Amino acid sequence: MSISIKDLPDEERPREKLLTLGAKALSNVELLAILLHSGTRKKSVFELSQEILAKYKEDGLASLVNSSPKELISIKGLGLAKVTTLLAAIELGLRLAKKPSAQKLAIKRPLDVVNYVMPRLRYEKKEHFAILLLDTKNQIIAFPDISIGSLNASIVHPREVFRCAINHFASSMILVHNHPSGDPSPSMEDIHITKKLIAGSKILDIEILDHIIVGDNKFTSLKQQGMIK
Repeated sequence: MSISIKDLPDEERPREKLLTLGAKALSNVELLAILLHSGTRKKSVFELSQEILAKYKEDGLASLVNSSPKELISIKGLGLAKVTTLLAAIELGLRLAKKPSAQKLAIKRPLDVVNYVMPRLRYEKKEHFAILLLDTKNQIIAFPDISIGSLNASIVHPREVFRCAINHFASSMILVHNHPSGDPSPSMEDIHITKKLIAGSKILDIEILDHIIVGDNKFTSLKQQGMIK
């Protein structure tokens, strides 16, 4: 028997539960049910939500980030209105995650960097090479992209990296890039580019503190690996 939201007591209905207990108290199914609003004649909104989560169970909600409208519409019960609502909610979440804090954040350890950059880079399909620019107190000044695409020496040129650092009056920087494969292990190219940029940093007296490689909720710090002295 299909259970609809109307069959539930008021305190168990997703909207009422959210208003009473807050969004964090809701399961993924309940949050999706609120966004979808309704099911179909043969399928309740809960069943539809469960079907979506089951379809993407391998990577969970992360898979929805890169889902296309065409892919989502292929799920029976999802029309244009529901699909656009889902994709708009996902994009809003991503933009909030990427929005820099109004208060300057001081970087004290690699995990501080990871917590700052992971929401922005974790779901990217291409490699993004960026630099975290810091002031004399190790507070974040800016986090600009330098290049997008397969990481190699022709794309990541020291000139662009240090021009950006100089323009922001940075005292030091941390190199950051992602591996779309999810594996943050450094490649030979990663190590080569790091050494090349460190050589340039010594001339300009803008210290490179670390190179953080982000994977799927994992990271590698070249500093911790002993590759940066």
